[in-house]
Amino acid sequence: MRLLFVADGRSPIALNWIDYFMEAGHQVHLVSTYPCDPDPRLVSYHLIPVAFSRLAGGGRAPQGRLRGTAAVRVRTLIRQWLGPLTLPNAVPALRLVIDKLQPELVHAMRIPYEGMLAALANPRSPLLVSIWGNDFTLHALSNPVLGRYTRLTLQRADALHADCQRDIRLANAWEFNENSPSVVLPGAGGVQRDIFYPPLEGTQAEQNPLVINPRGIRAYVRNDTFFKAVPIILESKPNVHFVCPVMLGELEAHRWVEHLELFESVELLPRQTRLQMAELFRRSLVAVSPSTHDGTPNTLLEAMACGCYPVAGDLESLREWIETGVNGSLVDPSDPHALAKAVLSVLQDTKLRGNASAYNQRLIERRAEYQGVMRRAEQFYRSLI
Repeated sequence: MRLLFVADGRSPIALNWIDYFMEAGHQVHLVSTYPCDPDPRLVSYHLIPVAFSRLAGGGRAPQGRLRGTAAVRVRTLIRQWLGPLTLPNAVPALRLVIDKLQPELVHAMRIPYEGMLAALANPRSPLLVSIWGNDFTLHALSNPVLGRYTRLTLQRADALHADCQRDIRLANAWEFNENSPSVVLPGAGGVQRDIFYPPLEGTQAEQNPLVINPRGIRAYVRNDTFFKAVPIILESKPNVHFVCPVMLGELEAHRWVEHLELFESVELLPRQTRLQMAELFRRSLVAVSPSTHDGTPNTLLEAMACGCYPVAGDLESLREWIETGVNGSLVDPSDPHALAKAVLSVLQDTKLRGNASAYNQRLIERRAEYQGVMRRAEQFYRSLI
């Protein structure tokens, strides 16, 4: 197949998905909305910045520089309100690429702004649009202009990919043709079980248990709830240790640690490789994700695959994966006492953790194993072409 992806070329989610089609021998082209280091296996690579993405440079924000949630929120607001103004100038460039390559399928991997750009370019070949976790619940509702472009994207999309059933339902409300094809598959293609697998029996520390918060600083993650819950947990179990990848250098995280005097119990870590994340998950008994907007987070599936008991925000999308008290716990993401209670209850219940881990291994194998998921994606591509 001759495939054109319109995506953030830095995104591990997008790259994990695209990698499958390159490995399978398809002719893969990439239009990245962000500067990136293109994979040499790509047949062609084009940079078409939108929504001030060129300012991001070729990588993510450097670790070690103090930043905060306020800066993240300001940047998000600027992109939400002013980002749509950059689309008309980018459309002719994408049309030129499409006319030159004549792809059999265009896959835009997110609604703002990759899906919007591809929809405005209006390719002759089928247009598949991926929905990411907060495209509808956070971005589309932020202002009328972004809402209008979201609706236009859904009207022009020939097919949809989402990582939860909720977003297919919401897409229909945003005027996606309910008779058009759609598929629900994990956004990054699923879990690679050769990397994310459970620990050997007896290797997790019961006496000095580890709790991981893998979400980093995001505008829609209630890390204030997480940090406020830590002292409550420590009152009952003072030997618990907390690790927070992607939080080293984040102003908000450092302030909470200092304000609550959590120096001995909370470790802020830099960005981790996938292998390092898998090892952290295997060492941890509980993975915490107090988000207010989400589809199916990759870290949730990876943590579950590694034997972590998930404690997450009570969202419709996460109820598709977690049944409280069976294979995880869903709580009010704004309530530190509820979060602390959920963490403490599972730390004190070895049987619950064991049963949940076994349940989640079967769940991941059935619904989220990478090769199986991507074979279904490849079949979906062929049906569209």
